[in-house]
Amino acid sequence: MIISRKRDFQELLENIKNYKSFFLIGCSECASLCSTGSEKEVKELSETLRAEGKEVTGGIVAKTGCQVLGTKKDLKPYKDEVNNAECILVMSCGAGTQTAVDLFEDKPVYATNDSLFLGNMTRFQVFDERCSMCGKCILDRTGGICPITTCPKGLLNGPCGGMKDGHCEVSPDIPCAWVRIYERMKKLGKLEELSGSVLDAKDWSTAQSPRALSAREKKGK
Repeated sequence: MIISRKRDFQELLENIKNYKSFFLIGCSECASLCSTGSEKEVKELSETLRAEGKEVTGGIVAKTGCQVLGTKKDLKPYKDEVNNAECILVMSCGAGTQTAVDLFEDKPVYATNDSLFLGNMTRFQVFDERCSMCGKCILDRTGGICPITTCPKGLLNGPCGGMKDGHCEVSPDIPCAWVRIYERMKKLGKLEELSGSVLDAKDWSTAQSPRALSAREKKGK
């Protein structure tokens, strides 16, 4: 899931100072779990904007904010409210904001959140970054733990000389990624796979942006 946090409200006000009326779009998935775009946050931001003398024509929580066609469908019942708004505020991740840009070519669109990272929710509203979406996975060779992301140095062959008592020298409060990898491979009885191989230098061309993918099957298959 995409982890987001609310932008500074005064910064947002500066962005929208030239507009008087707004339509708000939240997201029922990632942003709701981060408490940045659920019905509660949409209502709270509406009230805050009105207290600043702004008009809120309406708001919705889209089922999936980053889905262009789905969000377009969600917005159909709110045509008048959208038309009456000068500006669209999107309370989801940057992908959701750019969905609104696609849908509202004639209206300014602003994000109310900062998008931080792809994360796992380990406890309710507690998130860890575990994947860098690099485009070429090496988890099959590292016991399912990604050193590119969980090692602050991104070392493909470790641990480094700064590791101490199983902890990282860059962030001593976290366990060394390569110690975690070693311990897991040992537990699985696969240490020979780890000790007998050296990972090649990362081919970062697989992460070159912007990327696109069509998962639809080709006709005739």
